[in-house]
Amino acid sequence: MHTLYDSDTFSVTHMLANAVQVVGGDDASLALEVPTLARHGFEIVDKRANKEVYLDGSWAELFQQHISAWQLNTPTQEEVEETLERYAELAQNPVAVH
Repeated sequence: MHTLYDSDTFSVTHMLANAVQVVGGDDASLALEVPTLARHGFEIVDKRANKEVYLDGSWAELFQQHISAWQLNTPTQEEVEETLERYAELAQNPVAVH
């Protein structure tokens, strides 16, 4: 888990998945590491509305393209916030602290 962006209005966290599954007997020397589908996602929290959205699959890939473009051409904070606001419109889940 990596926090990519944090402002007064939004927070973006990159959730990394464990892409290896260990299967086998009780003996660790006999265990096999089997690759699994590596899934990652992004959690976007709209602090003003106290809602969050989790992007995975094709939504995460689309958001990753935005991040890659930002790495090439550094955006202004306003440009980042406008993009995050569009994604935050998908938010249905209230933020809950566990």
